[in-house]
Amino acid sequence: MKLLSKRNRFIFLIITLTIAVDQISKALVRHYVGARTDTNPGEQISLIGSYFTLMNVENEGAFLGMGSDLSEPMRIALLLILPVIVLGFVFRYILKDKELNYWSLFAFSSIIGGGIANVFDRFMYGSVTDFFYIKITDLVRTGIFNMADLSVTTGMIILMVLSFKKDKSKPEAS
Repeated sequence: MKLLSKRNRFIFLIITLTIAVDQISKALVRHYVGARTDTNPGEQISLIGSYFTLMNVENEGAFLGMGSDLSEPMRIALLLILPVIVLGFVFRYILKDKELNYWSLFAFSSIIGGGIANVFDRFMYGSVTDFFYIKITDLVRTGIFNMADLSVTTGMIILMVLSFKKDKSKPEAS
């Protein structure tokens, strides 16, 4: 008797790889790149000119630092407890819904893996290490992000694209 189906092995593989790539990249950045602090602007390493740089920023908030000014109990509730509950429901959903295709499973698994990786950081370090920054122009730029953020964003984009594609196997309503 098989312990895990091919489908479930795929889910666990994507989640595990997402967490591993994120945690390894953050450990390398923490070790090799000088951190930004209130008194130190931090080190910036050019990856592609001034367009794509690497730095070490400890983010105590959520996306783009939102929520970093919340009280400690609110941060715990909104940035630790709530995400764990939501990730648990999404994980349960993808395990139960056998109709999901592999692109959907990949997308949801990437979101779960990225979410777990960032929640792990918040739990272990009290902040999330962000390090990538893209700046094409003063108007076209990103916030500082990490591999977990990239995984979550990629998963969301895949789900959005899939939601706009029409299912060819279903007849259109007249």
